Amino acid sequence: MMTDASHSSPPTPSAKATGPLPELAIERLGAISEIPLEPISPTLPDRNFFLRLGELLIFLVAVVGAVALGLAITSYFRAHTYIAAYLLAYAGFRCADLLVREEYGPNPTRDALAQRIADQAPLLLLFFAAPFERTYLYGGEAARWLSGIALALELVGLWIALGARIQLGFFSIEKRNGSDERVMVRRGFYRFIRHPVYAGVYLALIAWPIAYGAPISGVLSVVIVAMVMNRLIKREEAQLIERYGDEYRKYQDESDAMIPNLW
Repeated sequence: MMTDASHSSPPTPSAKATGPLPELAIERLGAISEIPLEPISPTLPDRNFFLRLGELLIFLVAVVGAVALGLAITSYFRAHTYIAAYLLAYAGFRCADLLVREEYGPNPTRDALAQRIADQAPLLLLFFAAPFERTYLYGGEAARWLSGIALALELVGLWIALGARIQLGFFSIEKRNGSDERVMVRRGFYRFIRHPVYAGVYLALIAWPIAYGAPISGVLSVVIVAMVMNRLIKREEAQLIERYGDEYRKYQDESDAMIPNLW
């Protein structure tokens, strides 16, 4: 029987012999081999001690919060609506601040954890001091009208701070020569003071001891918060001088930092 030619296997093509690489390819390979490469670290660095300390502190705060919740702290907030409103407004501001923040000021990717803890620790101490003073030195409850004034003062401060953040983002970009360019902001609240965000936060923080009718904590808050703000302002203005140079130095000469005609 004869086989059908259409079912026969096609012949296998012969492999093409390879010769030496062309001179141009050799030159390119040589150029690539001369590119310096960064050495790869054989081991990862150990975790920073302060990072572990910060994680421990967060855990301990969470434990204390859980215990306080178990001791019916919600009942306390129901009886002290102004205090609850103050804390809720402050927490809302801190969340909104993260959304509209520019690159100036505290930055977790740039600042050391120990430095950030040093900036926040005095503020946490003040949040503790006012209710402690009211409970253990005077007893009883602060006048309700004092808490109302404190809440109004805080809301004004947070309005200034958040409004300044938004103005900073809105006015800091201008169209020049067909492209967006970052400029120094001197409009809005920044016409009057250089750091309206810090001024607003300062106002909100000194309202906390007023809510408890705690005069000792009130005096301490005025002094300690001012010291913290002054440190933050110096750090931030060093960045701004580095970016804007003499233009920002002139702005410093013509304006006050936080309080017109005073500071």
